[in-house]
Amino acid sequence: MKKWSILITIIFLIYTPSAFSMSPPDSLLSELSLVIENREKYIDQTNQRIENLTNKLSDNDLSLLQQFDLYNKLYFEYRSFKFDSAFTYARKLQETAHELDDSTRITYARLKLSFTMLSSGMFKETLDSLNAVNIATTPDSIKIDYYSLKARAYYDLAAYNMDNYFASRYIRQGNALLDSAIVLSEENSLQYYSLLGLKSLKEKNYEKAKKTFHLILEKFELSEHEYAIAASSLAIAYQETGSTEKAIELMTRASMADLKSSTTEAVALMTLAEYLYNTGDESRAYDYIKQALHDATFYGARQRKIQVAAILPIIEGERLATVERQRRSLFIYSVAVTLLSVLVILFAIIIFRQLKQLREAKRTVTEANNNLQEMNERLMEANKIKEEYIGYSFNVYSDYLDKIEKFKKSIDKKLMARKFDEINHVMKSINLKKEREALYLSFDKIFIKLFPNFVPVFNSYFREEDKIVMKDNQSLNIELRIFALLRIGIHDHEQIARILEYSVSTIYNYKTKVRNRSILPNEEFERRIMEIKAF
Repeated sequence: MKKWSILITIIFLIYTPSAFSMSPPDSLLSELSLVIENREKYIDQTNQRIENLTNKLSDNDLSLLQQFDLYNKLYFEYRSFKFDSAFTYARKLQETAHELDDSTRITYARLKLSFTMLSSGMFKETLDSLNAVNIATTPDSIKIDYYSLKARAYYDLAAYNMDNYFASRYIRQGNALLDSAIVLSEENSLQYYSLLGLKSLKEKNYEKAKKTFHLILEKFELSEHEYAIAASSLAIAYQETGSTEKAIELMTRASMADLKSSTTEAVALMTLAEYLYNTGDESRAYDYIKQALHDATFYGARQRKIQVAAILPIIEGERLATVERQRRSLFIYSVAVTLLSVLVILFAIIIFRQLKQLREAKRTVTEANNNLQEMNERLMEANKIKEEYIGYSFNVYSDYLDKIEKFKKSIDKKLMARKFDEINHVMKSINLKKEREALYLSFDKIFIKLFPNFVPVFNSYFREEDKIVMKDNQSLNIELRIFALLRIGIHDHEQIARILEYSVSTIYNYKTKVRNRSILPNEEFERRIMEIKAF
């Protein structure tokens, strides 16, 4: 219990990749890609362990101590695998500890719940929970858990705050708490060296950190999870001292160890993707950051998803720019080869045909350049629309997650207070119509931001008496909304009907009526709508 809790705390403080050998980075990265392809095998193994533990819980003859032990094992299976399940079993640990009336276990369970909340970015709730703990009479193992977890809370706050004044204060507070944990740890143990190495990292004593984590890798027999923690910490020390290749090697090994241990928090792959991006390997960085986003979504803590999502557009944008540069180079090479071929032919024909072919070649190049320019404009427009709607989607998802969390807490409180008759009132407080209207308004705002001239241009296709007058400058009516969805690329009538909660025939009728009122021919109307420029 003591060793695991410290290892968990450290992995969040300094996460980066696993293992330690000297294979060339390219071969290691290929091996990592193979492990990613086989990740479902490792997840199946974790699910099997979870299923076995869950089956044991169905035994009605289990004592409270046995239940506590099973809940604890399930919590550790889920802690870096699925956030919501880890939170659930941390709560069950609390409930069982209170039934046992065991103060040590109650404190232990509170620390697990605090750790889970901190993993999701709930800094205030975590510190409130930790400040309510009285560790005066608890065993040293609990005290070490407490000091380490509180230190991590301050380190995470420093990383989140990114302000020199406050961040340095938080790091000093974290270091002081970590000193207390080190004093209580058994010397020459894995726990002792792990905490000592972490403190060296936070104090930017990278040479001492390297020495400490090398010692851990060489002296102790580590599990995949433990190995990932030590190797990732060592990778940070190498990265901070300019040894990027060594940092990438260690981070790659840590990513493989995380995948094999079903750690889905995405931090190792995310960090590796950032390292590779900084070295110019945009292709691999893009593949790994996409996998990191998938894992973060699977894990379920919004803080992790936001961290990954903040990096993804940067890497993806650079990757698209690289592809565009390569495409331009290929086009230039193609034109050059074509011109050389034409020159060879020119020596075999008369001057008149030479001039004619040169004029034809010039016209072809001009058309190709015009087409390329038009394509570039479309790519820029599509990229801007995508970036705006990615940000819009994440904001909407975050808002709805917050509302779901508040709703869940409200239901939990009613259940815990046994106020069952008030649950129906809470359910009725959800106004789906109002939420959908808010969703439509958010869509309207982001669309008008992307296409500020859409409504004026749209109205220019109608007679004065048929022009659409908006209620305000922020919201569209149903007719404008249908054609707004068409403009951003949604052409399927069934999909539009589902989004706007109308029947397919209603959507079709609206489109037909609008086209019939237009001064443009029906067959030209939608094409002109699609030509309305963004920005």
